[in-house]
Amino acid sequence: MSFVVAIDGPAGTGKGTVTKIISQRMNLLNIDTGAMYRSVTLECIRKNISPKDEEKIKEVLENINIELKYIDGEQRIFLNGEDVSKAIRTPEVDNLVAVFAALKIVRDKLTPIQRKIGEKNDVIMEGRDIGTVVFPNADVKIYLDCSLEERARRRYNQNLKKGINESYEEVLDSIKKRHKLETEREIAPFIKADDAITVDSTSMTIEEVADKIEKIIRGKKND
Repeated sequence: MSFVVAIDGPAGTGKGTVTKIISQRMNLLNIDTGAMYRSVTLECIRKNISPKDEEKIKEVLENINIELKYIDGEQRIFLNGEDVSKAIRTPEVDNLVAVFAALKIVRDKLTPIQRKIGEKNDVIMEGRDIGTVVFPNADVKIYLDCSLEERARRRYNQNLKKGINESYEEVLDSIKKRHKLETEREIAPFIKADDAITVDSTSMTIEEVADKIEKIIRGKKND
């Protein structure tokens, strides 16, 4: 029987970094579900496919191959054999991923893949609907929260390090729009699971957040 940790939360809370730290500490397979949705979005952008063109999106989903590989201890995302780890983190993808992720046809394709991985491995899986839809019976559910302004500041600083030229105001506006789309979508809306434990990372360092979540997970495993 696998052990599943679900970490949900809005963009910029530090989910990806924290999940990576804990996966290494506790030997859990780290699954970044957001990267899967970003890969679909990137492929559609490259093919100039509108979110409204369901037939062409269906064709993309029938032929797409998304792989998560670990290279030199770092998770890399491969789209149809190409390493797109950086390409899926651009502002262009940021602005459209919530739109494509809201489509039933896309979620129907990716959710079973995510479940299959979790059924065969001890995993820590991060996203927006892991504890509510993908694994509603997860052993541990964490809702990682953070103030909107701090989330925008973190994403802005991340972009600077990656050479992405986008102002703080543009990042803040993008996060606001994405949050609205994700919480108001009809399919798997982004909400906190009733039994999730909230961790607010606003005034905490990444290490402090990881320590707190690790303590929660170990407490659940020892119950």
